[in-house]
Amino acid sequence: MLAAAFLVLFVTPVVGKKWIPLSRIFQTGGSAIESQIFWHMRLPRTCTAFLAGAGLALSGMALQALFRNPLATPFTLGISSGGAFGAVVYIVFPAIHFGIFGLSGQSVFSLIGSAIAIAIVYGLTKARHGFSTATMLLAGVAVNFFFSSLILFFQYMSGHRELFRMVRWLMGGLDVGGFDAVLDVLPFTLGGGIIVFYLTRELNLMTTGEEIATSRGVEVKAVKKMVFVATSLMVGGIVAICGPIGFVGMMAPHICRMLIGADHRYLAPASFLFGGMFLALCDTLARTLIAPAEIPVGVITALIGGPFFIWLLVSGSSEKHLL
Repeated sequence: MLAAAFLVLFVTPVVGKKWIPLSRIFQTGGSAIESQIFWHMRLPRTCTAFLAGAGLALSGMALQALFRNPLATPFTLGISSGGAFGAVVYIVFPAIHFGIFGLSGQSVFSLIGSAIAIAIVYGLTKARHGFSTATMLLAGVAVNFFFSSLILFFQYMSGHRELFRMVRWLMGGLDVGGFDAVLDVLPFTLGGGIIVFYLTRELNLMTTGEEIATSRGVEVKAVKKMVFVATSLMVGGIVAICGPIGFVGMMAPHICRMLIGADHRYLAPASFLFGGMFLALCDTLARTLIAPAEIPVGVITALIGGPFFIWLLVSGSSEKHLL
């Protein structure tokens, strides 16, 4: 799968409305337009898509193990909608535009929104005098709807310029130029990914049930907090740059689980690579399907993810491959 990932990273920037011959990638001078397109537009976009897809897939894998439910995703728990709401607030109120520690204001507000969402879910769950996964999933759905309704409210109250910007951004897109976006997404995916990779043993035990995991020495509450921090970090950073891109966190881990099994020592790197490849390929399709116009990549993932979600429900395959 590692070789396939390198192949995707190399091939997809070459593909587009105009294919770029390999002989022109390293050309220099005023006539090397294809080389500039490759290095300054297509390669950064592919790298951003790969990092975003990898982070979303890892987040989905960790949440699915935590809740023992392959339909659990960053969207299910309201993490994505919280991050989207934070970014929408940043768009609506230009007076608060700022950056901190090298992060753009939109990234900061998206991270804050994701953190608030998961904090609300966590608080609602603890308020029930327990830590039931069913309660947490229900709280996540409620928080997701709440932030989605707030986003709709801001859309309704905004002017045409802000409304168009919000609607276009909420579709999810990877219209980036240069490697700035890559450097923006990299620390979030890397930081959250390190935490998830560190917890692969605990995630294996969590899939057997909280009681068994506790008897094997797993600090269940601590693991849940660490997973929440990791997923909020990755999803918040990715949403701030690319918008809310759905279904990657659900599809990629499930497909990898069917291919290699449920051992998270192998499932984590497989989900990371497969999620990155999947979103990079979806983005290539998005910018070539109706070229020279582009389709937001979130539309492509939704068109693929919707039927996949129905197949999971109808076939019962979600329960079969979880453990």
